[in-house]
Amino acid sequence: MTTHPRIDIAHHAAAPYAAMVRVEERIRLDDRLRALVKIRASIVNGCTFCIDMHWSAARAQGEPEMRLAQLAAWSESPFFDERERAALALTDAVTHVSSTHVPDDVWQRAAEHFDEDELANLLFAIAAINFWTRVAISARTTPASYGASLDEAA
Repeated sequence: MTTHPRIDIAHHAAAPYAAMVRVEERIRLDDRLRALVKIRASIVNGCTFCIDMHWSAARAQGEPEMRLAQLAAWSESPFFDERERAALALTDAVTHVSSTHVPDDVWQRAAEHFDEDELANLLFAIAAINFWTRVAISARTTPASYGASLDEAA
C-alpha cells in the first residue's frame, strides 16, 4: 500500500468538504464522548489520518492516554462507563453496518443511556466519522504528525 497522498480532497471537492464540516459543527454531543466515538471508528476502519487527528485532539482536551489506548479493546477494558460502552457498541455496529445491520440489542442498550435527541446526534456523529475515514483512506491522506514523528525519530 502507498503512503503517498492520492488527491487533495479539500481542494478538489471544496463545496462538499465544507458542507460536511458544517454537518459536523451541528452535531450536538458531549465532546469527550464524541472523541471516543471518532477514535474508535477510526481504529475499526484503519484510518491513520483520523486516528492521528482525533487522538491528538482528545489528548489536547485532557483525555488520558490510557483510555485512548484502551479503545482498541474497549469491551474488555475497565476504563469506560456504561454510557460510553453503549456508545462504543453502537459505533462498532454502525461502522460494520454491512455485516451487523445494527442489532436491536445494541440499539436498545444505547437508547437506555441516551435520550432520542442525543441518540440521533450520536448516530450522526458515528456516520460522519465513517464518512471521513472512507474519504481519508481512499485519498491516502497523510497523518498531520507523520513528518513530526519522523523528525523526532531521527
